[in-house]
Amino acid sequence: MKKTLVITVFFIVFLFIYFLQSHFFSWYNIAGIKPNLFIVFTLFIGLYLGKIYGLSLGIIFGILLDLFIGKRLGLNAIMLGISGFIGGILDKSFSKENRLTFILMTIAVTILCEIVNYTLQIILLGADATFIEFMKIVIIEAIYNAILVIILYPLIQKTGSKTEEIFIETKSYMKYY
Repeated sequence: MKKTLVITVFFIVFLFIYFLQSHFFSWYNIAGIKPNLFIVFTLFIGLYLGKIYGLSLGIIFGILLDLFIGKRLGLNAIMLGISGFIGGILDKSFSKENRLTFILMTIAVTILCEIVNYTLQIILLGADATFIEFMKIVIIEAIYNAILVIILYPLIQKTGSKTEEIFIETKSYMKYY
């Protein structure tokens, strides 16, 4: 029951982030570049819930995002799935309790996911390969994501710990039956 509630809340948060991305950050951008909070969100899910939830929710959120914005179906699904999956992998190697580590993870995952997305756009959609301009955008986006993580870190930490408790409690409860 608690797991279902958490997943439902994640879908509500996804819709809230979509609103922020499409409206709020249109006004508050850096050099015309908006952050990608979806990457941060799926990274969060992967870090606190593991690879499977990170990958699966990342793919679902990516498909929904593709449907909402009308891009080719699957590009955001791949990018967000990778973000969630990497979050689950990084959870085993690094401490998410350290703010600097979480910020560096955010920067690295943002850059990696955007490079994968851009490469797929070039291959599948025949997008222009303007690498220098693209790297400028990716670096600004990664820094913007990092700034938002710095600001939101206490909320991320508290929410993540509560979410992790719910999912770990369910796992340990299930072992006895």
